[in-house]
Amino acid sequence: MHKLMVSAVLLAALASCGNNKNADKFTKAPAGDSSYIVKGKITGLDSGWVFLYNVQKQAEKPDSVKLDKGNFEFKGFAAEPQFAVFGILGREDGRQSPLYVFLEPGTITIQASVDSVGKGKVNGGTSQQELEKFVASLKPLEEKQKKLMADYQQAVATGNAEKVGEIQKNYEALGEENKALVVKFVKENPASYVSVLQLAQTFAYDADPKELEPLYTGLDEKIKNSHLGKQVKEVLESAKKTAIGGIAPEFTLTDVSGKQISLSSFKGKYTLIDFWASWCRPCRQENPLVVKAYNMYKAKGFEILGVSLDEKKESWQKAVKDDKLAWAQVSDLKGWQSDVAALYGVKGIPMNFLLDKEGKIIAKSLRGEDLIKKLGEVLN
Repeated sequence: MHKLMVSAVLLAALASCGNNKNADKFTKAPAGDSSYIVKGKITGLDSGWVFLYNVQKQAEKPDSVKLDKGNFEFKGFAAEPQFAVFGILGREDGRQSPLYVFLEPGTITIQASVDSVGKGKVNGGTSQQELEKFVASLKPLEEKQKKLMADYQQAVATGNAEKVGEIQKNYEALGEENKALVVKFVKENPASYVSVLQLAQTFAYDADPKELEPLYTGLDEKIKNSHLGKQVKEVLESAKKTAIGGIAPEFTLTDVSGKQISLSSFKGKYTLIDFWASWCRPCRQENPLVVKAYNMYKAKGFEILGVSLDEKKESWQKAVKDDKLAWAQVSDLKGWQSDVAALYGVKGIPMNFLLDKEGKIIAKSLRGEDLIKKLGEVLN
């Protein structure tokens, strides 16, 4: 269900940005000055702390300041527009949506209520305005997304696997609508940092070079050379290495018992490289279907090589046992720092790659019954 979750987070996040009709006038910094000030007020909360997390810096902790009668002020530097998350410290647990802000040289103002920070008003620079323009284009998808998410949660709670599969199909269709809006925005706004943000978000999980490359190529040079632009280029290069029709990159990792296992040792069999982790709920929900596929086709020359993005060996071993995963399992126990995950450009799990007998990638991101259907096509 990872695709659904990625899309849901993106749509919910971007849809939470407020407009700036009633905000103070944005003040640009003098030419050559990359400093910014983010200031404003949280109504309904006199004391406490607010945070500002610069996603680009990827620091362990966000910047935070203490409220003074609801007022706050952050200062920093941004040589280029940088995407950040603003919220009340201690409430970033999913109960309340944060506010998304583009940090740009000048003075950015925020007005928000303690009960609905995510609906606050941001008065920022050009990138903030372009973000709101893109958000407006998503409005027709919002209600569809909310209903599907509610249906998904209910289906999971009741253990209705058939309904979960149906919702997954509907969400994939919604994802295609979302992608179409992203493509339209990028083509119309090649000099926008919002465009490259959307490319990074939309194509991070399962990039198709044929789709992504022309969009990336069409961006202005300054956008390509930005932090996000370089990330998109990395995604593109990884996607080319693992595109359907290419030979899967070789790797060797250690299994649960400490034995070294190489991908090349599976040559001669149809092999699924399955990226997962014990802590990944969608992965664990998907595992019974992978077990079903394995049991149906192992006698016909089908094998699986599980690659875990766990960090704790004990958790990994327990999940393998609990989920009855009877195929080879390997990991370097580096979590998201896994060299193999980086080699294959894996940005989200579950993720898989189906190889033919010669090690050529013939399909990827096969979920649920789609995996069984594909195996039926090549093995029956």
